[in-house]
Amino acid sequence: MRNKGIFIIGAMSFLAVLAGCSTSGSKEDLTGYVNVKIGSGGHGHVFVGASVPFGAVQLGPTSIPQTWDWCSGYHESDSTVIGFSHTHLSGTGIGDLFDITLMPVTGDVTYARGVEQDPSSGLWSYADRSREVAKPGYYSVPLTRYGITAEMTSTCRVGLSRYTFPASDEAAVVFDLENGGCWDSPYNTSIEAVGDKVVKGYRFSSGWARDQKIFFYAEFSEPFESFEVIPVKERTFAGQTNPINYARMSFKTAEGDQIMVKVAISPVSEENARRNLEAELPGWDFEAVVADATKAWNDELSKVKIQTPDPDIRTVFYTALYHTMIVPSTFSDLGGDYRRANGEVGNCGESINYTTFSLWDTYRAEMPLMTILHPGREADMVNTMIDICKDQGRLPVWHLMANETDCMVGNPGIIAVADAVVKGVPGVDKDEAWKALKVTAMGDDRGQDLRKKYGYIPSDLFNQSVAYDMEYAIADGAMAAAAEFLGKTEDAGYFKERSRSYLNYMDKETLQARGRLSDGSWRTPFNPYNSSHEVTDYCEGTAWQYTWLAPQDYDGLVEFYGSKEFFLERLDSLFLADSELEGDNVSSDITGLIGQYVHGNEPSHHILYLYSMAGQPAKTADLVRQVYDEFYQNNTEGLAGNEDAGQMSAWYVLSSLGFYEPEPASTRFWFGAPAFEKADVTVPGGVLRIKSEGLSSANKYIQEVSLNGQKLDRGYIEYSEIMAGGDLVFKMGPEPVSWY
Repeated sequence: MRNKGIFIIGAMSFLAVLAGCSTSGSKEDLTGYVNVKIGSGGHGHVFVGASVPFGAVQLGPTSIPQTWDWCSGYHESDSTVIGFSHTHLSGTGIGDLFDITLMPVTGDVTYARGVEQDPSSGLWSYADRSREVAKPGYYSVPLTRYGITAEMTSTCRVGLSRYTFPASDEAAVVFDLENGGCWDSPYNTSIEAVGDKVVKGYRFSSGWARDQKIFFYAEFSEPFESFEVIPVKERTFAGQTNPINYARMSFKTAEGDQIMVKVAISPVSEENARRNLEAELPGWDFEAVVADATKAWNDELSKVKIQTPDPDIRTVFYTALYHTMIVPSTFSDLGGDYRRANGEVGNCGESINYTTFSLWDTYRAEMPLMTILHPGREADMVNTMIDICKDQGRLPVWHLMANETDCMVGNPGIIAVADAVVKGVPGVDKDEAWKALKVTAMGDDRGQDLRKKYGYIPSDLFNQSVAYDMEYAIADGAMAAAAEFLGKTEDAGYFKERSRSYLNYMDKETLQARGRLSDGSWRTPFNPYNSSHEVTDYCEGTAWQYTWLAPQDYDGLVEFYGSKEFFLERLDSLFLADSELEGDNVSSDITGLIGQYVHGNEPSHHILYLYSMAGQPAKTADLVRQVYDEFYQNNTEGLAGNEDAGQMSAWYVLSSLGFYEPEPASTRFWFGAPAFEKADVTVPGGVLRIKSEGLSSANKYIQEVSLNGQKLDRGYIEYSEIMAGGDLVFKMGPEPVSWY
């Protein structure tokens, strides 16, 4: 049984790069600077396990708890393991997936998730976290109950696990098709053996994604001595009753025997899963797969090379960059098959179809970062969104595994697509994009009918009315930008006017955004410190944050306050306000506070850059550096809130390079606070070489900016200038100055 010489064709995993993984080369091992445990404590909800950039597989441990802080299946406070699942979410506020869970065991077990209070209640084991190894593309941990060490790595669509067993006549690998993540519940499962080394099947479930289908094809490195299907219950879904199964593949092992299993997944069929496995992972060289996964991460991480003397800052940066590339995840098989939003099978040819679009979060920084570092992937993602629109009649809000979850407010898909249009991202069909933008913006769903009727969404007729309307207004600003870029003057004017609907909520007496009723009166009583999660006029926020949620209309905000001076005075008050919140059910998403600025949630993410837009870049610099120091740290609680599918980290990546895109669907990246002496960013035009001359703790303010030797008299750099490459030089000094 000992695996002393399993042979593999040396070129085994290179095919994994062809349709979803990486291709360029790099020499320095930047993965050594990544601490994948940052954000695994607190409310970070990050995935901990093995994956490759934007891969379909996220293979890692799943714990017993199914509560909020275990949305990724892992939390640093808990060492229980029910098994190792092949799909996970990262940084979400709702749990789902955890599909195709494998657990190596010895002896008799109870086929259930179990509870920690009763060790015999399920298959679960404690993990020895003192010997855990977690790095990009590789994860390992000993299971104390069974004396088994579990290791795992992956390609794009295949997870490879290696289990080191003790001596046992009752060793086994159990496939758990029952247990998913938090909100998820299976309604139909199947597993069957094909000979004595292969099993195949599927898991269909309903949860956050209402109808999710995952097919798998798995092969073992050793023949199993027996195969047993264990049905544990039945579920009825759409009028049909189906079994929910476990399966046990049994072995006899000597001390130190290693059994490997590779599991390919597909959203379409078992046959496609088989093809994925045979193309991406035909052999059994575990170390070679780890090396390929490491290379795939290095290829992507090396797109940004930073220079800093502080090892913690280096780790924070490369971990943040790593976190921006876990999702969106590949949702098409080799050959291009994928599951459409209407449930049918489509084919995207040589492109990649994606899923896991947390767009209310990611339109703000994650998607703009994609336009810089991954324009090819960005085109495929935008084309995926356009394709979704054709199937469901509108662009996605929060799309997961071919399902619209309608999670969060507004029309964030509009902003992401419009951003790609105005930047001219190659590969995006502008005509098809505009059709999707227009039909979505003119819809009547999710309160848009009320907005058309009243000019705003009345708070007595619609929950979270202020949040919905203000996000719709941001989307309208993006529509206006896209229409102007495309030469659609009439549409540009219409959406520009509609993007000012937020002013209906701006109260001249309180100077804040507050709910307005259908008769035009203000909702009373009004308390800007009140937070009631999901049953208020705001979404995961208060009036303090939503007052500034109009990045599409800086001029309108200034006009509302009457002068730039008073605008800045009111903006100052946000950071000077008491950080206490009031209410019976304060939102857990309101974290990372400076006054009433909330860095742990997305509606605040643009606010610091309003100072730069108002000609006071030093105030932006001061606050951005405070955010760096307080809310991005090299420890398990090193994020201020949910990672939110890459958004929290993307904010840091962009900001630390010295610029950020606060305006929706804009080509302007406003300057803030560069964090590194040097940073080289690989772009289509070559390399953007960023240099911060004289940067130190004292010299923290930009004194002057030059691009390719020419001094800039503006507070931003254009997207086209970033993508052309060249030399961006910040001259730093100790005095706060305005150079534009």
